[in-house]
Amino acid sequence: MNNRNGKDRNGGNMDDLDYWRLCDDLSILQAALLIAGEDPSKNGYVESWEMHKRPQGYEAAKTAILNALKRGDIEGEITWHPECDQNGNTVGDNSTADIANSIVSVLSLRGFLKKRGISSGFFFPDDFDDRNYLDRNNSYYAPKLAAAVAAWENVTSNDQLLNGKTPKQAIEKWLREHASEYYLTGADGNPVAAAIEQISKVSNWKPEGGAAKTPTPPQVTGNPTTPEKNDANQTDSSSDSSEIPF
Repeated sequence: MNNRNGKDRNGGNMDDLDYWRLCDDLSILQAALLIAGEDPSKNGYVESWEMHKRPQGYEAAKTAILNALKRGDIEGEITWHPECDQNGNTVGDNSTADIANSIVSVLSLRGFLKKRGISSGFFFPDDFDDRNYLDRNNSYYAPKLAAAVAAWENVTSNDQLLNGKTPKQAIEKWLREHASEYYLTGADGNPVAAAIEQISKVSNWKPEGGAAKTPTPPQVTGNPTTPEKNDANQTDSSSDSSEIPF
């Protein structure tokens, strides 16, 4: 059983295996052991064990990863054991891969596993978000797309953000507050208005406009005053039917 000896950023317990999630790259040996549910730091000499004593699934995972690397289905680099002469001098490489020093990309390996129908285990924790287009480490990551999705998810899941605002107004406000997270700021550090406008049109589920949700009025005494007009309490009469320029 894994020891629990650390805390994650939310104060929860961390298993020994969780620390391996810090790695962007792993050796074939480490990756195969993790797929098999074993801690590489405690099974580093697995190749010296008799075959029947090795963890269940390890050999299959090791073979699959190595072959995928050879075909180019997984990103990484294979290191070969050296070929030595009778005096022990290295004269080249032999045909045996050094799985302890051959490297595999975790992101690429995860994609390979998904294609093989594997979506659980070490590389897919319970809280794992498998939407690769939101992963900043994805070479195809698009900040505007990620911002549009995040704005929609956050605004639609929190009624308070819509209180007194149309969907477009609420989305624009959220985007302005999180602009730096999605590279939507200019050289001065301020949100780029054009980018905020573009993305809000994509995320807006009510492009025909309409009245904002009316906030619950506070209880007042004395003579009521007319509230000052602002963009939070006005009807969004504009339509988002215009073509989006990106």
